[in-house]
Amino acid sequence: MSTIAGTWLLRMKTPVGTIEAEYRFEEEDGVIRGSASGGGETTPLTDIVAEDGPAGRRVTWRQSITRPLRLNLVYDVTVNGDALSGESRAGRLPRTRVTGERTGEA
Repeated sequence: MSTIAGTWLLRMKTPVGTIEAEYRFEEEDGVIRGSASGGGETTPLTDIVAEDGPAGRRVTWRQSITRPLRLNLVYDVTVNGDALSGESRAGRLPRTRVTGERTGEA
């Protein structure tokens, strides 16, 4: 089983270019908490859910940002060791490809 706990560098491939942000996840007693830093702001992650799947650990969460635009994002990624991949979505906008690698422990 792969865990999301740790520090991650995520890259989101958007229509305006690739955006990078640092994500931190902590897992204690089965509860996952997280935050993201990038674009000059740090935001909490909400509704984090993790479940084991055939390709790795599937993790979903929500995040509200204000930079570069005010958006409510929904992430759906699969963690496999120290790598993750998946997508994010902001309302009716097209899905954005997300990749990342673990850069540190929780």
